[in-house]
Amino acid sequence: MAYGWPEKIEQAKAYPVDLNQFATDIQFDEGIWYSQTRSAISYPEDGNGYCLQLEDTSFWFKHRNRCILEVLRRFPPGPPFFDIGGGNGFVSAAVQGIGCSVVLLEPGVQGARNARLRGIENVICSTLDDAGLLPERMPSAGAFDVVEHIQDDVSFLRSIASRLVPGGRFYLTVPALPILWSQIDELAGHYRRYTTTALSSLLTEVGLHIEYVTYFFSMLPLPIFLLRSIPHRIGIRRSDAEFGKRSYGEHHPPNRFAIFLQKLQDRELAIIRSGRTMITGTSCLAVAKKSQRNPFRS
Repeated sequence: MAYGWPEKIEQAKAYPVDLNQFATDIQFDEGIWYSQTRSAISYPEDGNGYCLQLEDTSFWFKHRNRCILEVLRRFPPGPPFFDIGGGNGFVSAAVQGIGCSVVLLEPGVQGARNARLRGIENVICSTLDDAGLLPERMPSAGAFDVVEHIQDDVSFLRSIASRLVPGGRFYLTVPALPILWSQIDELAGHYRRYTTTALSSLLTEVGLHIEYVTYFFSMLPLPIFLLRSIPHRIGIRRSDAEFGKRSYGEHHPPNRFAIFLQKLQDRELAIIRSGRTMITGTSCLAVAKKSQRNPFRS
């Protein structure tokens, strides 16, 4: 599928960062830093273009941002904040909006360019490893719906943890509940869906201490199971065109549901704000902290 560039993307406040202090294998060219090598990734080539059409108006993307900002307020990140696999910069723009400097790391060229259009000042077009990020330099980092695209999630998270400063925080979201696996997971290049228990064990395994973990989008498991998972299990598949049209509609529910949906979302924000957790949801949200003692040294 082909997607046009928007005429205008809302600008985010810029906070310049000297990236030479953090990475060794990047070169600057026309506003973006590029790695000298480009590794393959499990993400659709047109994925960032598709997301760009949804982000600013989708209830899902907007609510995810609000949930992320709530945990950032409760567990403040050290600047700069590294948004790993940051796509078009939708999360990065929100983080900059609360006054934190951001470095967006995105391997897709289209996503990196879109992020610059959004006003993200510090954009690296690269994977985590290709950029040559130095150990124990990142004050904080996030990966929002990224880890599920990584086949070896343990190695990936261990690589992030090794680059955090002692005491640095890591924030992430991932799709939840393996029972909800469907065609959308396959098309998106996912390897798995998580539970909060599995996610906590994974983060602990790579040397991070769990500060908070919860489900969110608690209103969606039943409709997702009925409308996506069951059809997938019985072999019903849709064409790309049908899938794209249906997915757009799911991100923009009818106005008659808007007030009810907003109340549910406000309730979730209040739960996160209070430090409580939700027992189910279609996504997991976690905050983990690296110990002051470096677990990667004997």
